[in-house]
Parts: sequence; C-alpha cells; structure tokens
Amino acid sequence: MNDSVEQLMQGNTWAQFCDALKSAGQQILRPEAPATPLDRAEGYRYLSRLVRVALEMHVEFDDPDFPGFIVPSHETIKIGADNPDNLYMSARLDGRHEYRVSGRRGTVATLNFATKKGGYANRDGRMDGTGFLAAKDMAFEADGSFELILSQQPKPGNWLPMAADSNQLLVRQTFLDRRTERPAQMRIERIGGKAKPRPLDPASLHDKLMRAGAFVGNTARLFADWAQTYQAAINTLPPADQAICQAAGGDPNIFYYHGYWQLADDEALLIEVARIPDCDFWNLQVDNYWMESLDYRYHRIHLNKHDAVLDAQGRVVIVVAEHDPRLPNWLETAGHRVGTLCFRWVGAREHVHPTTRVVKLADLRI
Repeated sequence: MNDSVEQLMQGNTWAQFCDALKSAGQQILRPEAPATPLDRAEGYRYLSRLVRVALEMHVEFDDPDFPGFIVPSHETIKIGADNPDNLYMSARLDGRHEYRVSGRRGTVATLNFATKKGGYANRDGRMDGTGFLAAKDMAFEADGSFELILSQQPKPGNWLPMAADSNQLLVRQTFLDRRTERPAQMRIERIGGKAKPRPLDPASLHDKLMRAGAFVGNTARLFADWAQTYQAAINTLPPADQAICQAAGGDPNIFYYHGYWQLADDEALLIEVARIPDCDFWNLQVDNYWMESLDYRYHRIHLNKHDAVLDAQGRVVIVVAEHDPRLPNWLETAGHRVGTLCFRWVGAREHVHPTTRVVKLADLRI
C-alpha cells in the first residue's frame, strides 16, 4: 500500500483537505481587507465558490485521458475579475497526448483558444501560455462547424500548439450582446485514448483532493494580494502589470487595467476614455474587494463596446455610483462602498488610458 492510499484509508486525506479549506479562511481576515459584514460575508461565499470549482476542476474533470469542458467562472463562481461578457470553458490536458475539439462556431463576437501550463493549485499561481489561436485565424465550414487539433507537433488545418507540460485548455467566448449572439458549441476528446476509464484509483483521489484544497487557498491568496496592491492608489485605474496578468492566465490579446474604488453614498467615480481606438472589444466592470464581478444578473455593473454611449467628441464617460444619476453609462455599486475595477482593451491597435475623478453625485443630476 503506497503512502497516498494509506493516507486515504486512515482518514488523513479528508482531514488534510478540510484543514486546507480552514486555512484559506485566513485570507478573508487579512488586516487590509474591508471588515464590513457584507464584505466579509462575500469573502466567505467566495471561498465556498472556490471549493465548488476546485472539486469540478481537480476531482470530477481531472482526467486528461477523458477530458470534458467545465465552466470555471460564471454567474455564481467568480475568479480574478471574471469578465461578465465572457463564457469561459476549460478542460484538463496532458501535453504528451493529442486532442480534438469539434463543434460549431455560433455567432459570439470573439472566440479564442489557449493551452496553459501550471495553475492556481501551485503555490506560485502561474498559469503560463503554451499556445494560442483566435477564431479569426481558423477555418470553418459553411455551417460553422470546425475541428481543432491540439498537439506538440504542427498539424494541417486548425492547430493549437501544446508543450510537454501543457495541462489545460482555456476557451474564452466574448459577447458584445448576449441577448442576440449564440455561443460556440464544442466537445473535446483525446485522440488514440482508451474507450472507457478505469475504476477510481484511490491514490489518485488523495492527490486530487490535495490539489483541490491547494487551489482554494492559493487562488484566494493570489487575488487578495492583487487587491491589496490596488489600495495604494484609490479611485484610479492605471495599467496593470501585463506580465503578471499573463502569468495568471490572461489572454495575450488583452491589455488590462486594475484599480481600487472607495465611494461614499453621495459620491460618484467618473471614468473617462477620451476616444475609442480601433479594437475588437473593450469593457469596464465593477467588482467587489475579492475581485468578483458584482451580480450582473440583477445589477448594471459592466459596460462594453456595444452598449456604451459616446458623446459628440467620441468620448465615453462612465459613472460608477450607488444611486442612478439619470445619465448614460451608469454602473451600480450594488450596496458596496469599496471594491476593485477592471478595464480591458481587446485586440486594440493602441491603448488609450482612462482617467478618473470623484465628484458629488448631486452635481451630476440633470
């Protein structure tokens, strides 16, 4: 009996997993984190959400011989300034094998595929890219169907590179208008694999639960560290360190901005972009302190290229406030007094930096 099986048989595997979750709770109690009942409750809910996706990612769908897509961020699981305009999909890989993704393109505005190595279950939290392919560079049949091969060696047709240590496929679908666009539909399979998986390996379950517990703690720490750094310049939206964003799994077509906001009930944060350059997409979102997008199902907390209202000079001025100023481009803080922000240029020829200022909300009313 190897050590992993012995740990499982003695109950230590489950105890260690629970201990990892308990330890992750310390991230919510960090001294720089807001200590209001709402922010603290959202922090613990955030951890519960990380547990859900950790089990999906590292236990249920962790077999690279039988991969399947999961949605790692959505309306009720949010990680690292999740984009409300995105549909994220991920699947487990082993860079030593080859895979086929097949499906239909749909009408979603932007579709990208990326292979990654590492992950948030590792202490350094790095999720470096090992290959990238945009749908605009792919070939599709007349009906929108496609086939994409993932491998280390180049293949004819649609090909996405992997490295020997690639372990994840990350798909981003970005909508300009979710109400009218259809998402791409797809499946993934290993090429040359077995027909059926073997029964659960007890030793592997030990390892899976250890990775799941590590994912929760490391993810919470990573983005709490990010939020802490943003507090140095309150109510600003500077360019982020792009290398750090890419190392955490960012899209190479995206230029990121991150910031920290803090507003009184009678204040508004004005975010102005002097002009909109040629780009595939841009958006701004309002997040809570834990870098979760606020609840976009019921609140207007993000604005993008499709629905923003520009003035006669081609500027866009976004108003972030708790109360509606009866002006275009208002985004809600949804009962929060502090939080983080994320602004993105996607496929932009240049990056026009946003400027910010805080004003009294009453001064904005018509």
